[in-house]
Amino acid sequence: MQLIADAGSTKAEWCLLNNGKIKTILTSGISPYFLDGSQIEDLLSRELLPRLGRVEVEEVFYYGTGCLNPDNRALVLKSLRRLFKAARVAVWHDVEGAARGLCVHSKGVASILGTGSSSCFYDGKKIRKNNPGLGYVLGDEGSGAYLGRKVIQYYLYNTFDEDLRARFDAAYVTNSAEILERVYKQPLPNRYLAGFARFLADNRGHYMVENIIEDGLNDFFFTHLCKFREAWKYPVNFVGSIAFGFKDVLKDLCSSYSFELGKILQKPMKGLIEYHS
Repeated sequence: MQLIADAGSTKAEWCLLNNGKIKTILTSGISPYFLDGSQIEDLLSRELLPRLGRVEVEEVFYYGTGCLNPDNRALVLKSLRRLFKAARVAVWHDVEGAARGLCVHSKGVASILGTGSSSCFYDGKKIRKNNPGLGYVLGDEGSGAYLGRKVIQYYLYNTFDEDLRARFDAAYVTNSAEILERVYKQPLPNRYLAGFARFLADNRGHYMVENIIEDGLNDFFFTHLCKFREAWKYPVNFVGSIAFGFKDVLKDLCSSYSFELGKILQKPMKGLIEYHS
């Protein structure tokens, strides 16, 4: 029996494959930058193991944010081995999961636009090029955290017009003191910032909202995708909540950069199941 995981910072999707049957389980996100081994084990003991039941998992294929870092990968691997003692466990980073989920065995550029962002060129077997991610403080262009930060900046700097500010106040009962506390002193600030990207999705059509979305996604294209010569030779694919929610903007940007648009998926799991089959 196989267990495949696609784990982001905000949420994780687990698929149990049992003789052609698929059981999907959702848990909280897992970022080894914010959770240590005991916290990961505790989270999975509460949210995953009880829902697996008494099945015997033979293989665990885990794709997770932060696992490009060798120390983080080792931390997650150790935690999973403690929980699934009889299983063979393999851990890859989320970019590998995006590449396999989007391209399976075909060549292409694979991009993640979720809470965070990343991209790579995949040759159908391996990742050949991968621009380093700098995280939500220094990078993550085009991500939910990046776009959410822009929303907060517009709000705190009083850049929103009266109409948009009223919409923000109606959607979020908060103030500058609470926002700064959550960003600088509370855990998981990237997830908190990404939550404000919902404001953009809910207010499409307003010129300020459209500017934030287009500028933020264009920053991802210019900073990351343009570094791959292969982006002009092979399909450019996207996965993640931000990619799926703003796919119309991605389509227009691909056209303006003369990229061939490939797939835009909310989740990579279907492709990962095909890959591991």
